Amino acid sequence: MGSEASDGGHIGNQAPQPRRSNPMQGRVVSHGDTPASNGNVANIITVIRILLAPVFVWLVLLDNGDYGIIRYVAAALFILAIATDGLDGKLARRRNLVTDVGIILDPIADKVLIGGALVTLSILGELPWWITIVILVREFGITAFRFAVLATRVIPASRGGKLKTVVQSIAISLFLVAPWTFLGPWAGWFSWAVMVVALLLTVLTGVDYLWQAWRQNRRATVA
Repeated sequence: MGSEASDGGHIGNQAPQPRRSNPMQGRVVSHGDTPASNGNVANIITVIRILLAPVFVWLVLLDNGDYGIIRYVAAALFILAIATDGLDGKLARRRNLVTDVGIILDPIADKVLIGGALVTLSILGELPWWITIVILVREFGITAFRFAVLATRVIPASRGGKLKTVVQSIAISLFLVAPWTFLGPWAGWFSWAVMVVALLLTVLTGVDYLWQAWRQNRRATVA
């Protein structure tokens, strides 16, 4: 949960490994200075997170808002998948397994997982579409912008980026678990309060990130 605190968890102080003829050759788990395989353990965790997204989306839609056992299995899959966010990045940095593939896949995995959950909740009518659209425009927009400028400069992490992702994950998990169905109306109000905080943090950190980019670009122009 990387450069923009949670975006691009494989991006750290270490540079990606040099390219070679067979990108699947190299270290998979062990630490070292030799090239790491694109099939290393950190990238495998990232790919698993991506593959879990359509599975839990299918299960939520299969439940169709009935809040049955299928819904809770789907919620458990989402929570499991989102819990691995950050694990792949930490492994990549600590064991020097950073690769170009990992740098690209990590933020994609986060967006697919969170985006899939938001869209599914909106399809079921449990979350207004405008909230989903605002969050997705911010997330995919900032990610695209990051990759667009990555070759020329690294923009400082958005303040509160990690908190934003944590609150987003908690809010979505609450909506998937639907605690108001067994705890009463207060749990519903609490879930909505967390979602509103997640929405505000999403917008504010996005604006802050763009502000940091503008200031950095202005300093470079003046220099």
